[in-house]
Amino acid sequence: MKKIYADGITEVEFLKELGRRAGETDKKVTESVSAIIEDVKNNGDTAVNNYTLKFDGKLPEYYEVPRDVINDAMTEADEDFVNALLNAQENIADFHNRQVEQGFINAKSNGVILGQRIRGLERVGLYVPGGTAAYPSSVLMNAIPAKIAGVKELIMVTPPLKDGTPNKDILVAAAICGVDRVFLAGGAQAISALAYGTETIPKCDKIVGPGNIFVATAKKLLYGVVDIDMIAGPSEILVLADETANPKFVSADLMSQAEHDKLASAILVTTSEKLADDTIKEIERQKEYLSRKEIIEKSLEDYGAVIIADSREKAVEIANAIAPEHLEVLMENPMELLGSLDNAGSVFLGQYASEPLGDYYAGPNHVLPTSGTARFFSPLGVASFTKRSSYIYYTREALEEAKDDIILVAEKEGLTAHANAIKVRFE
Repeated sequence: MKKIYADGITEVEFLKELGRRAGETDKKVTESVSAIIEDVKNNGDTAVNNYTLKFDGKLPEYYEVPRDVINDAMTEADEDFVNALLNAQENIADFHNRQVEQGFINAKSNGVILGQRIRGLERVGLYVPGGTAAYPSSVLMNAIPAKIAGVKELIMVTPPLKDGTPNKDILVAAAICGVDRVFLAGGAQAISALAYGTETIPKCDKIVGPGNIFVATAKKLLYGVVDIDMIAGPSEILVLADETANPKFVSADLMSQAEHDKLASAILVTTSEKLADDTIKEIERQKEYLSRKEIIEKSLEDYGAVIIADSREKAVEIANAIAPEHLEVLMENPMELLGSLDNAGSVFLGQYASEPLGDYYAGPNHVLPTSGTARFFSPLGVASFTKRSSYIYYTREALEEAKDDIILVAEKEGLTAHANAIKVRFE
């Protein structure tokens, strides 16, 4: 890992380089995905199945997973695994139930009634990667807030395994969360099917869930045809630590994100040079017994860094500039810093709030803004699955009181038909 002394120049150059890692989508990927989108739009299920055969090697036994197969997966699953998911579900539901917003009505004394309605989306599509990147935890984090928001129908798409069957762990999570229908389709073709609808897969109002570059590009290109959760970049973690931190904890947490992807970013910002040195040594020791050692090494070499700051205030300033997806605070009295940490997807406070706690169990959502977008984006939540409508009721008397102002502004804008729509009511 690079060792950087924060001097106002060196760390800024590193941050610029870090920002380039997400980069622009490869033009060839965009062209390929655009062709898939157009094909699925025009040819529906036939196109989806052709791409499944091409990319996955075999058509599944069934396109839509029968309900009894989902139920069997739940019945046959390891009991401890099911209980772990149920415990996580309880925590996630408890947290997200507190996010539920209420509509309002404002009845004024002059007869005017104003208000806002909040309701869940009609139908949402959930993409779940298959193969080695199949994460039941992502099913929970996407499906639970959707159901709490009142989404009427939740459609899951997930690629089949090489033998044409669904990943049973994914089916268990789907059963626990009340996913309504599950289809065996993956890649850009599955995203396109959710966006436009096919003869079998229903058209959705929003698509959520992680995926590879083809999935991410399809979501990006189809935004506007359908809503999406966010444009997700490589995973990232920033650890703020001082001399009180345990270097074993710091190094383990940095590598927990570095193992995701060679493009992942893991950064330590510390006020202690001794901790910096000890953490680097500890990484060298711990990585030797980790299964994704090569990915971790590449990630840390290219996008990892240890930044040494001369004060807590400077460390916080750097953290806010990076706006990381995950921000750990392993400093003395970490709660004192919470109010000044403005740019982060999720903040983990103290020596025992390790990042995987948020990935799997604690309750807050693990679908978080990346690539510095925590400056203006928020984590996935109940509000992500709702829509708002306002409503207005005016009496004749109330409109008469307001009409001159409305007419004046409309005529200033040259919109005489707007002004006329008010005038005719009083002729």
